[in-house]
Amino acid sequence: MRLLKYFPLAVENIAVRKLRSFLTMLGVIIGVASVLTTLGIGRGASADIMQQIGSEGLTLLIVESGTLSDETWTSARPLTMADFAALSDRSLHPDIVQAVPLYKHYIRLGTGKNTSFIEVVGTTAAYAAIHSLELAHGRFLTENEIAQRTKSVVIGADVAQRLFAGTDAMGQSLSIEREPYTVVGVLARQGWGRFGNLDGSAIIPLAVAQDRLRPPFTAHRHRGEYTVSAIHVNAVSIERLDAAARQVEQTLRLRRILTEDEPNDFTIDNQAWLLERANSVAATLTAFLAGIGAISLLVGGIGIMNIMLVSVTERTREIGLRKAVGAHNRDILLQFLAEALMLTLVGGLIGIAISYGLAEVVKSFSSPDFPLVVLIEPGSLAAALSVSAVCGLLFGLYPAIRATRLDPIEALRHE
Repeated sequence: MRLLKYFPLAVENIAVRKLRSFLTMLGVIIGVASVLTTLGIGRGASADIMQQIGSEGLTLLIVESGTLSDETWTSARPLTMADFAALSDRSLHPDIVQAVPLYKHYIRLGTGKNTSFIEVVGTTAAYAAIHSLELAHGRFLTENEIAQRTKSVVIGADVAQRLFAGTDAMGQSLSIEREPYTVVGVLARQGWGRFGNLDGSAIIPLAVAQDRLRPPFTAHRHRGEYTVSAIHVNAVSIERLDAAARQVEQTLRLRRILTEDEPNDFTIDNQAWLLERANSVAATLTAFLAGIGAISLLVGGIGIMNIMLVSVTERTREIGLRKAVGAHNRDILLQFLAEALMLTLVGGLIGIAISYGLAEVVKSFSSPDFPLVVLIEPGSLAAALSVSAVCGLLFGLYPAIRATRLDPIEALRHE
């Protein structure tokens, strides 16, 4: 490419005026650094949002009895263990990995006089895996405890703090419905999430909950089957989530003998909409932050145009001399474009280096409650260099064209 042979000459001309060249590049340096940093903040925030959503299970479907319309919840026939057994049949539901039943009830739980009104969840051993639960101490419920209906309990971090006040909760006894349960595990702090506040809940074997924790005057069986509050279904992948939902819907409609004209009397909820919303918000945030940084890059480009115009004026006699010895307008044009391009490329590289430094500075202010991550992707680096090069060509073009229009005789007379 003919433009490349003018780069050594551009380097010489830039080196002659070091301070002015650096000040000229400063706008591009600040522009590239701000664009990369703001883009990185947007990408980091997006990644953090996706991680939080992903930790709550993107492939999970929540099946509950009843429907929500016009902000009114309409109850219907309850879900049962027979529904759970049907949904667990992999031969009929190839896009479902696992189904987990839940039986929930708010009840008073405590140790002596120290009591709390919390949500107690009856479930199976698979609940921990399907929800990616982490334990701070002990273990989760085992298959043997579920089968033998052992009175074991796993409690949330807030429950452990409230009832045992800093002492070790493992092996301690607490009362649920005036019956003793042994603490076998304490969950790591989860915080509020899609499935409520696990920090303020307790988990016991499913059959124990169905037998012991049913609300007053509420039947805990339907047509001879134990009822459940909800069934959590794990799809094989996010791509097969809709297919898994259709399989759940088809099975439950058949079991409830719903005709084609009858609406569902159950609800299948998933988190796909939340993922789409988060992607949209993250994209808007990234575009907004990048726009702010692009303004700095625009100002830097205008600064380059200004300095290049000054350079054309200062070097009028040099331009006239080059034309007098046979230089064509194209040679003059390429010479000034090479200088503008060199200024923006060097400025862009320095800006990239500074953006990495800023990323480390921002990272030092990060905390678990307020995570700050600047995620600089390779694509962003390539885009930053490309944009800075385009700025050099665009903002250097007018000064270069102006240089080519100088009359050689008048240029030689210039003092």
